[in-house]
Amino acid sequence: MRQRWTRDTLHDLITDRLSGFRFIAVSNREPYIHTFHKSGGEIEVMLPASGMATALDPILRASGGTWVAHGSGDADKLVVDDHDRVAVPPDEPQYTLRRVFLPPGIERGYYMGLSNSGLWPLCHIAYHRPVFRLSDWEDYRKANQLFAEAVLEEAQGEPAFVFVQDYHFGLLPRILKNANPNLIVAQFWHIPWPNREVFRVFPWKEELLDGMLGNDVLGFHLRYHCQNFLDTVDRNIEALVDVEHSTITRGGRGTMIRPFPISIDFDEHSRLAAKGEVDKEIAWWRERLGGACEILGGGIERIDYTKGIPDRLAAVDLLLEQRPELRGRFQFVQIAVPSRSDIEDYASLSRGIDQQVEEINAKWGSNGWEPVHYLREHCGPARMMALHRMVNFFVVSSLHDGMNLVAKEFVASRFDLGGSLILSRFTGAARELLDALLVNPYSVDEMASAMWHAIAMKPEEQSRRMQNLRATVEENNVYRWAGKLILALLKIEQADRRESDDLADFAESAVP
Repeated sequence: MRQRWTRDTLHDLITDRLSGFRFIAVSNREPYIHTFHKSGGEIEVMLPASGMATALDPILRASGGTWVAHGSGDADKLVVDDHDRVAVPPDEPQYTLRRVFLPPGIERGYYMGLSNSGLWPLCHIAYHRPVFRLSDWEDYRKANQLFAEAVLEEAQGEPAFVFVQDYHFGLLPRILKNANPNLIVAQFWHIPWPNREVFRVFPWKEELLDGMLGNDVLGFHLRYHCQNFLDTVDRNIEALVDVEHSTITRGGRGTMIRPFPISIDFDEHSRLAAKGEVDKEIAWWRERLGGACEILGGGIERIDYTKGIPDRLAAVDLLLEQRPELRGRFQFVQIAVPSRSDIEDYASLSRGIDQQVEEINAKWGSNGWEPVHYLREHCGPARMMALHRMVNFFVVSSLHDGMNLVAKEFVASRFDLGGSLILSRFTGAARELLDALLVNPYSVDEMASAMWHAIAMKPEEQSRRMQNLRATVEENNVYRWAGKLILALLKIEQADRRESDDLADFAESAVP
């Protein structure tokens, strides 16, 4: 049995192999947000609803590095120093958060515009047409340049590994490499990569692909997404694509394209799920739900058209139609975190979900019982873990997803080996979590059937499935994800060092 990656083994790798290198992570979303409390002028710290932030935070703690991110909180500027830095986590500082404050106009075009109205729908097969505006692309360029300036300032000309996150920074790697060729740069693209025919509609394809090929290592969740990227580059720009070794060479420099399935800190999540704070939140849920906790289903998502919330609610509706014995005994709890509400597609989706919940509750509700309990708000980690621990089944019905860490978080919360995971076949997590009840999220009948299967499942089967799911997430944890990516970066660094030594030896031997 191979040794399992842990926080300690990752820390040892970083200490031993990255000594002399700064470690800098870059993302749009920050791991800690400072905001003014609604009831007064006090400043509070909020953890964002972000699987990416959940995955990266333990890596930064282990490395003691710097995280460069967009300062989005209304109190963020008040807590940073003269260089826009603040030590985090607030209660036990272990690394530095460097905030980048974008002008409002650039922020809208770069984030709401090109990133989330353009690249997001382009990369997800969810049948939403992407919107491309030249002004958004120009703002995307400007934002990438501003982040590059912050990263270069943090690197201070010293050797550094720069770990870029996601589709917000397609141009950043090339900007960094042009400014300092000695930086080792990797990027992890957290969402799917489309096939080459879909990508053809992107108006600035050569510039974006060239930007991404500034990376030394470019990671996706799945090998399938890597293959799509190789095909896309081969069809659209001048570069040498080596499919066998999954590398691309452009302008004399190579980029390794590799799958790195992302995960969570399983041990820490399991530990927190067993704490008394979560037990208190379970009591809060029971009081809020009243007597409707006998049979419970749940889901936790951002409000996003890729997450399949309307289809999931339609399955609940069909389940109640097919199984009248559940009426009055069953409730489905949906936590939906508001997201990108300035984009009409998202605002329209939110209104549609509100109406759908009202219609289902009006159709089936009676004597004070309502089948759907809908919370359109951000909930803290303990409250979400409490829901994980209470439900008979948990639904992740994304129409298309790179991975989906929410599914892994549910599994890590169930130390009691109870509950069932209903998981979309079109998530990256479905490639790993084979003991989940796998469904086609477009098939309402299939999802309703899976819900009934979960409710009627014998405890022995439930326990066996959950035990296997937990073993998978425990082994393939976030430290393994980070460790494999860092080892790939180290191969690049060692190859560059060997090439430099070879050139020096050649130059010395050539001197008469």
